[in-house]
Amino acid sequence: MISKRRKRIGVLTGGGDCPGLNAVIRAIVKTAINIYDYEVMGFLDGYMGLVYNRFTKLSLEDVSGLLDKGGTILGTTDSFDPFNMMVDVNGEKQKKDMSRHIVDNLNMHNIEGLIVIGGINTISTAYKFTQLGIKIIAIPKNIDNDIPGTDSSFGFYSALNTATKALDKLHSTAESHHRVMILEVMGRRAGWVALQAGIAGGADIILIPEIPYDINSVIRKILDRKKSGKNFSIICVSEGCRPKNDAIEDAGEEKGALNTLSNSISAKIAGEIEAITDLETRVTILGYLQRGGDPSVYDRILTTRLGVEAVNMAAQGNYNKMAGITNNQLSPVDLSEVAYKCKNVPVEGELVKIARNMGVGFGD
Repeated sequence: MISKRRKRIGVLTGGGDCPGLNAVIRAIVKTAINIYDYEVMGFLDGYMGLVYNRFTKLSLEDVSGLLDKGGTILGTTDSFDPFNMMVDVNGEKQKKDMSRHIVDNLNMHNIEGLIVIGGINTISTAYKFTQLGIKIIAIPKNIDNDIPGTDSSFGFYSALNTATKALDKLHSTAESHHRVMILEVMGRRAGWVALQAGIAGGADIILIPEIPYDINSVIRKILDRKKSGKNFSIICVSEGCRPKNDAIEDAGEEKGALNTLSNSISAKIAGEIEAITDLETRVTILGYLQRGGDPSVYDRILTTRLGVEAVNMAAQGNYNKMAGITNNQLSPVDLSEVAYKCKNVPVEGELVKIARNMGVGFGD
């Protein structure tokens, strides 16, 4: 008697790492095996694993104990484009489209559908693969929370906790030394982390990409606080914020945390504040600290919901969509509505208005 071949799905994690990647892998594997008796093939280091056919078959034992673990057991890469990758051709480095190679590898493994976990760049690449006939389900992962089609992407709230705790700690030293303290957080294109951490951590000034700032307005806010008896100020800065009349760099959602103190926007702001006011100003850049550590309770629940939903979508044949959540309800959205787009902070939205009501300045 010939046994029926088990259905097989693939999974990969792409882009920058963040808390919750292992948790979502766990949810996918447990649902696929326990509920649908699927086989799950994990491809290593994002799309690179698909090109070079690096994979591992995932079992229930492989995902045991992953719920609270940071990072990703599959590995990832944030600077790999299979449609335009550098290869060695007769001893010379040339750019080559390796996408058909990925299609062949997926067919060789009899992969029915591929679950892609990543941010805007990763999902946009996945959308291109749907044009080649690959069945895709995306799961939104992004610290910056700038993926459209979902209330939030996992990793965001864990990073938000880290940023808020940093602001809490900076308050005491700022007050003790009568200094201006600047905390720089992730957010090249969207200011969700700075905005919400700034509100939760009691920042006096919040600078985000959506609202170009005037350094004179920032300084007026600091001096007004000093006149009122507040001898310190806390500024929460998105790494992508820019002064007025200065172009905003669009480097993609997965290029965050690359700033150093010497080239950061926060260092520039600090230098201008000190030059004009002679107030001691110190800078803290959280950088990769926001990517590390265990996922928050919210992200553990969110990753579990999204992982289970992605496998359910695969079982239903509901491909070429992202497993999103709208108004806290699972709501798949077409990849075409997500790829190459960005969810920005609405400058007239509720959160900005709340912050302004609390006396927060935005440098405008």
